[in-house]
Amino acid sequence: MAASNSIFTVAQSRNLTRVPLHQSLSPPLRSSSVAFRPKRRSSSLVMCSADESKSTEEKEIPIELRYEAYPTVMDINKIQEILPHRFPFLLVDRVIEYKAGVSAVAIKNVTINDNFFPGHFPERPIMPGVLMVEAMAQVGGIVMLQPEVGGSKSNFFFAGIDKVRFRKPVIAGDTLVMRMTLVKLQKRFGIAKMEGKAYVGNSVVCEGEFLMAMGKEE
Repeated sequence: MAASNSIFTVAQSRNLTRVPLHQSLSPPLRSSSVAFRPKRRSSSLVMCSADESKSTEEKEIPIELRYEAYPTVMDINKIQEILPHRFPFLLVDRVIEYKAGVSAVAIKNVTINDNFFPGHFPERPIMPGVLMVEAMAQVGGIVMLQPEVGGSKSNFFFAGIDKVRFRKPVIAGDTLVMRMTLVKLQKRFGIAKMEGKAYVGNSVVCEGEFLMAMGKEE
């Protein structure tokens, strides 16, 4: 039989019917499925473009202008009006948050010029843990020596510590951020309990519970 440009199909009557080869036997693809893929590709391209522009903007901003300085709620002059400590034992440089009778957040800028570094240690300057605790206690004093609490500047003492843990070393160049919160106050006995945490960046470097003893103004 001679070849021709057609194929044969069987109908219900079993008669052979010629169907031209150029006609498709399967239904055409839906246009919606074809159009869906380019949409996904285009959206990803837009996201990549946005990320690249954001990265470009960050690169254009100098690093010294990307970060804001800590706010100043109490400067060193105000701190010296509250605390009796003086050089070389005043270990609070600035108060950045204060809630009367509740809590205070302050910072200590740790520098190589601090007088304890020549001996602790000459080859690896690390802030002594006991001084971190003392600095945190001074922040607690800023909360306690206020009219809302009624502590006496001339008769106020650091009475005890409990559950103190040192998590990471604090070195020259770090900024120690300390939060002290008043947990319990017994004015009748002149005793206050506080909880404290100290941070460098987002990491806790020291934490513990503090006991303060208050006396009456003579």
